[in-house]
Amino acid sequence: MRTRATRIALLSCFLAASVCFASHLGTWKLNASKSQLNPGTVQNDTVIYEAAGGSIKITVDGKDAAGKAVHHEWTGKFDGKDYPVVGDPSSDTRSYTEVDDHTLEFTGKKAGKVTVTGRVVTSADGKSRTVTVSTTDAQGKTVTNTSVYDKQ
Repeated sequence: MRTRATRIALLSCFLAASVCFASHLGTWKLNASKSQLNPGTVQNDTVIYEAAGGSIKITVDGKDAAGKAVHHEWTGKFDGKDYPVVGDPSSDTRSYTEVDDHTLEFTGKKAGKVTVTGRVVTSADGKSRTVTVSTTDAQGKTVTNTSVYDKQ
């Protein structure tokens, strides 16, 4: 009986987490015609959000300013804590905070210093999302990109 209760409790927790993250989960493809990207910045072509146990795994594929392929991965929770990023030269940790069911805010850090901030907003119908990212370029100027993605 105790085992059954434990299984039911774990299943309930997993389902609750899935509902909270549901609007973000899936494969997202860049809609370049709706996006406002600065020349010479990284372009994330495909972003995948998937459940990974009690966490979320985000996989990003795109190209850098020179057109070279980039790939990085992050696994963590939307709890505002820093979790490691693998493969991203601009950050070694990232944190996400869930603002509401359709909005996330994130911060990327390199050696403890903030290098990127952003906001992810999924549309009410869940078919698109807009990602606004701010970084500082080599001259100390703030650069902001707005990428629009369609759910696949």
